[in-house]
Amino acid sequence: MSFRATVLTLFPDMFPGPLGFSLAGRALGEGGWSLDTVDIRDHASDRHRSVDDTPAGGGPGMVMRADVLARAIDAASPEGDARPRLLMSPRGKPLTQADVKRFAAGPGLTILCGRFEGVDERLIEARGLVEVSVGDYVLSGGEVAAMTLLDAVVRLLPGVMGAAESASEESFEGGLLEYPQYTRPAEWEGRTIPPVLTSGDHGKVAAWRRAQAEALTRARRPDLLARDDGTD
Repeated sequence: MSFRATVLTLFPDMFPGPLGFSLAGRALGEGGWSLDTVDIRDHASDRHRSVDDTPAGGGPGMVMRADVLARAIDAASPEGDARPRLLMSPRGKPLTQADVKRFAAGPGLTILCGRFEGVDERLIEARGLVEVSVGDYVLSGGEVAAMTLLDAVVRLLPGVMGAAESASEESFEGGLLEYPQYTRPAEWEGRTIPPVLTSGDHGKVAAWRRAQAEALTRARRPDLLARDDGTD
């Protein structure tokens, strides 16, 4: 069974968007994974197709209603559906490459894209939604975040990347950022490729790449090194 993604959104026309191009788009066209969208407004109960209301306790903005969202989720992910239910949210657990690999190994995902001030907390609890964040910033809605997550996951599905070893050489694999990459021409604007990379000595190349990856990680993401070795 191929990986199956269902996205619940107020803007279904945003999809597949970038997911219809490059590796993800080719795999989608070839049936390597599937993408369905659910228009949340189709599950509203009034003639205005209302999906939100004012926040309890007062305050600015609007909150997405639990009853409407529950009907949408129950229709898209009925009892027995083994796919995790995610809510894209800036207060969620930061998405990591380990999460991406775990999702890619599963049957698919059901993803709710929040809007406005957020989602009624009762819905999150009652439907077991796992909140996921793609960064410490706030977007207009969860759609772009959902695309980011799905792009990261789909590229790891079997057969999507041309060379399987490509994934093992990327940033965050092994707890390090990726080493610098170079290609032809050998000299460009007075800058040359590091000689070790054209030496033909695979051992020296591997050692250079490892050292560069460690140096970059130490300079830009020391938190990754601390996470790996348990130091502060």
